[in-house]
This record gives sequence, C-alpha cells and structure tokens, in this order.
Amino acid sequence: MCISARSDSRPETTAPAVFRGAPGLRRPIAPCVSSSLIMRIEPAKSAPDSPASPEPGGAPDGNRPRRIRPGTAALTLGALGVVFGDIGTSPLYAIQTVFTADNGAVGTTPDQVYGVISLVFWAITLIVSVKYVTFILRADNGGEGGIMALTALVQKLSFKSVRTKVILVALGIFGASLFYGDGMITPAISVLSAVEGLKVSAPGLSDFVVPVTIAVLVLLFAIQRYGTNLVGNLFGPIMTVWFVIIGAAGAFEVASHPAIFKALSPVYGLQFIVDHGMIAFVALASVVLAVTGAEALYADMGHFGRAPIHRAWFFLVFPALTLNYLGQGSLILRSPSAIANPFFLLMPGWAQFPMVILATVATVIASQAVISGAFSVTRQAVQLGVLPHLTIRHTSEHEVGQVYAPMINWGLFGAVVALVLGFGSSAALASAYGVAVTATFVLNTVLFLAVARIMMGKPVWMIVLGAVVFLTSEIAFFAANLTKVTHGGWLPLLVAFSVFTILITWQRGRQIVTPNRTALEGPLRAFVDEVDAMDPPVHRVDGTAVFLNANAETTPLALRANVEHNHTLHKNVVILSAVVERVPHVPEAERCVFDDLGHSDDGITHLTARFGFMDEPNIPQVLRLASQLPDAGQIHGLQVDEVSYFLSRMTIIRTDEPGMRRWRKKLFLTIANNTSSPVTYFGLPSDRCVIMGAQVSM
Repeated sequence: MCISARSDSRPETTAPAVFRGAPGLRRPIAPCVSSSLIMRIEPAKSAPDSPASPEPGGAPDGNRPRRIRPGTAALTLGALGVVFGDIGTSPLYAIQTVFTADNGAVGTTPDQVYGVISLVFWAITLIVSVKYVTFILRADNGGEGGIMALTALVQKLSFKSVRTKVILVALGIFGASLFYGDGMITPAISVLSAVEGLKVSAPGLSDFVVPVTIAVLVLLFAIQRYGTNLVGNLFGPIMTVWFVIIGAAGAFEVASHPAIFKALSPVYGLQFIVDHGMIAFVALASVVLAVTGAEALYADMGHFGRAPIHRAWFFLVFPALTLNYLGQGSLILRSPSAIANPFFLLMPGWAQFPMVILATVATVIASQAVISGAFSVTRQAVQLGVLPHLTIRHTSEHEVGQVYAPMINWGLFGAVVALVLGFGSSAALASAYGVAVTATFVLNTVLFLAVARIMMGKPVWMIVLGAVVFLTSEIAFFAANLTKVTHGGWLPLLVAFSVFTILITWQRGRQIVTPNRTALEGPLRAFVDEVDAMDPPVHRVDGTAVFLNANAETTPLALRANVEHNHTLHKNVVILSAVVERVPHVPEAERCVFDDLGHSDDGITHLTARFGFMDEPNIPQVLRLASQLPDAGQIHGLQVDEVSYFLSRMTIIRTDEPGMRRWRKKLFLTIANNTSSPVTYFGLPSDRCVIMGAQVSM
C-alpha cells in the first residue's frame, strides 16, 4: 500500500483511512484522488514554523519527539555510503570529458589546464560547499530535503501576488521532474565509467564492459528493498577507503609538482574564460560534471540529517576531491596524453586493475545517492498531492526519511539498462548529462532565495548577493549544457516534461474533484444528527459495520449510501480513521481514540487508530484492541470476526465542463483507475469487505 497526502477536503475513489502526522510536513497539504486507499497526511501539532529544524514533526501531546538516532559517527559513515557516492565518483570522468569533448577543443597548455582545474575547484566550492552544504541544507521541511521539500516550504509562504506563488510551485514541480531525468543517467554513466577502466588495465576485456555494467546494476537495484540504512552501513566503509585513496593518489602527484596549487586561485578560471571565449563556454558543459551529485546530496538529507552530511563533506570528501582534481591536472601538464583517462593513469600500473574494482563498487554507491534521492522526492511528491498513491515503505526505525519505493526503483532500473545498451559508453552518455542537473540547480536557487527572504527573514541585500553569486554561475552552466541538447541532452528533458505533465495533471484533477467529493460526503456530525432525528427511525440490523473513512470530518460515502438507498444501518457502526505519527511505534495504550459524535447511545462511534511509521496498520487487530479497552463505550466487547467492512468507491465521470483539456482528463482517469486497493494493506478479510460507490463528475 502507499502513503499519500491530502488536506481537510480530498477526493478519492475509495476512502478508507486517514493518516496524519506525516513524515516531512508540518501542515495540511494538497488533496489527491485515488481509486483505492487515501491516507491523509497532516502536520504534527506543534512543529515550529522555521524550516531549519533538525528534527521533523511533533508529538501528539504538542511536544516534538526526540528521534531515536544512532551515533553521530555511524550516521556520518552511513552518509558517506549513500549521500556522496555521486559527487565522489565524478573524478572518474569529469576531467577526461573536459579535455576530450568536441574533438579536444580544450588544449593541454598550462594556462588552459590551470583554468579548467580552477573552474572545477570553484564550481565545487560555490555550488556544493557554500550553496548546498552551508545554506540550502538548512532549508529542510521537517527534516526532509530536496527540491520538493523547498516546494512544500514555498506553499507555506504568503506572496503579494498569487501568480508568483503558483509559478514558484510549478517551477518546483518541474525541478522534481528534472531530478528523475538525472536519476536515469547517473547510474548508467557512473558504472560505465568505472567498468571502462578495464580498457586501461586489461584491454582484452573491453568487450565485457557493457555486460559487466548491467550485471552490477542488477545487483544495485536488487538490494534497494533492504533499506538505505543497510546500504549505507555496507557502503560507508568502502567510500571511506575510496576517498582516502583518491585523495592520496592526487596528493602524491601534487607533491611532485606543487605548482598546480596555483589553480586554486579563481584568477586562472576567470582568465581562461576571458582568453578562450567560446572554448571556455563549451568546457563549462563538462566542468559541471564535477558537481552533478549536489542535488542528490540535498535530496538525501532526510535519510541522515544535516550535521553528518556537513561533517563528512568538509572533513573528508571535499579535501579528497580537491587533491584528486589537482593531481589529474598535474598529470596532464606532465603528460598530455593522459587526457585519455587521467583518473586511472594517476594510479601506478600495479594498482590500476584493483582500482577498477574499487571504482566499480564506488560507482554503484554513486548510483545509490540518486536512487535514494529519487525515493525521497517521490514520497514528498505524494505528500504534496502531485503524485497518486505509490507503495512507500519505511526501512528504518531511527530515521523517518529512510524509505523505499518499489515502483520507482524498478522503473529507474529499466530506464538505466536501456541507456547503457543504447549509448554504450560513458563518453556518449556525457553528452546527455548536465542539462537536467544544471536546470535543477537554477530552480533550487530561485526557490531557496524565496524561502530565505520570506520565511527566514533574510535582508534584501543578502538575497541579491546570493542571486548574483549563485545564479550567475549556474545559468552559465545551464546555457553551456544547452549545446548538448541535440547530442542526447533531449532525453532527460523529454523525461522531465513527461513526468511534469503527469504531476500537474494529477494535481489539477484532484483540485477539480475535491469540492465535488466533499459536497457529496457532507459533514459527519450533521449526518449522525439527521440519522438520530429520523422519524420513523432507520431500520437497524444485527451486526457491526466498520466504515473506513479518509476524512474524519465528512461522512463515508458507503455509510451515506447505505442509509439513503438501503434505509438500514447495523446496530453497531464504527467509522474508523487511521493516523500515522512521526515516531517508529505508538504504544497500544495510546493507539485508540474514541468519539461518540455527540450521541452516546445510538451505536455509532468514531475510532481514530494511531500508528507509528514502522507499525503495521492492521485494522482487525486494532478493533480487537479497541473492544477490550474500558473507554471503548458502544463498541466494548465487539466480536471482530463477525465485522463487515465497508469501503467507499468513487467513480469519476468525465464531462465537457471546463478546467482541463479532454486528453488530460483521460490521463487523470487512467492514473486514478490504476491505484491499489486498501484491503491487503490494512489486513482486511476480503470475504467480509463490501464496496459501495458513487459518481462524481469532472
């Protein structure tokens, strides 16, 4: 089953449970439509307004819970194994691509080499160290990061113009769509570039590059279901060794030719741009490969938190990358032919083959950063109501942000394998890489500046300075990468526009259906009052009926239909909503909350079932527990094995009413009709479930 987000009024085609206290959000968020289960996600009750809180959510009693966290060292090690894989393996192909792209347009003269290394160093410094690690990681949404987290924050802001807010939210949704395009290419280019080391260390095995790459990818995607925590614990030590080795290899070369340290001056990068004009502009499209993991770094923040990422970056990752890039630059100055593969040629001959093995493992980890980031972005998109229900599984009792999305996992796998087979080499894939990444950089900066100004209250001069520093460089990178569009860059853009169309169609569709659904349901308490006031009274039959309801304030459609069309009610009626809290487990003593809806003797009870995000939401078990509690009121002693479960199914009828084009209505209905059933997820006995429906037009 799945997790979805909704506000107080939400349309769904089947309406059982309400899930509140959602991971990652502090306020009611957008409603959505489903042909099966709707889980409503609401905020923790007293979460702070500041987006910079290190701990997400709040407790039912109004106090934010302290998350059960492993030690700082363990989290930092785990972050090394998940968060930094992508950017940490960029040395495999970034410098090589700069000097070999466009038939070697960038030369190997000292001024050009110094210029390229300077651009790489300052791109990493400004975009990763300053923008992401120092500033943007502070803009979390209940501990979650990524562009969808920024979009959720923007939705909370008050703008003078509604149009401004709509545009910014749309840009955020498009940025999330771009992330999926990037997520397809990163595993393919990373693993391919590592396995291609065989061409240097064992040329006779060159024909096995693609088969070995696919085998590695199969293993990578197969282990995702075991959770980010396991993956991080497995990969963390390996990435630690990786960064130590690439840093040491670079340091050894730099020690022999310390003049390369001059490249750390921004003067050389600026001089390269001034002196070489168009060549330097084209080079920027490859230089950006050195920072392609920055957005995944931000999107993965919910898995580990800001502090472990901050420590790992500044104490190990950043120094190791800097030394390795300096070493590659020094090697090219000493031996220009090394541009064929400067990373592996930086290693002594005896170490090249073992390094291929280590690099292959490291690039598997690089892919992990994007994959786990895609899981986080997907969950946030579902919570924001721009994606329908997808199966989202929590994989850790310590970190609410560690999740696994099977559909996204295997969808990415299919796309990645297709790219490996279609392009065949990392050099060919490099031409398709960068457009989506740089566009996401720009959109992230725009959204962050809006959040920093309005929510964080930063002064105007600081916002202007940030725009000048970050947007100038990022727009330059994006413009340079537009030259790749006809050479493969169209692919991630096509994927992004396709995903964007689905997201905004779903969002717009449920905006149309929501008020119609709410009107059809009507307020729950008013309905109960009407039933109690009926004269003659409604016919009551023996037994207990449980109506799973997506909105605790409205009447389940199945309940209303049973009274209006069948003119009957069971003697015991339980309207059940489920709530998910921001803690791993909810004690049984705190699981059930009863409400007689203003009538203590009419046999109608509302039951709120509270679950932790790691609890199994088994409704029959909850009913057994509830029936034994002394405050259960009218349902005390309930015979759970004889209960009938009623689910509300809403059939959406397409009309010619304005609001959406016909093809978008067809797309919306296709998505809505293919969501999953709540029966299995809630452990309901299928032979005791009754589905009753109603029609809503759009």
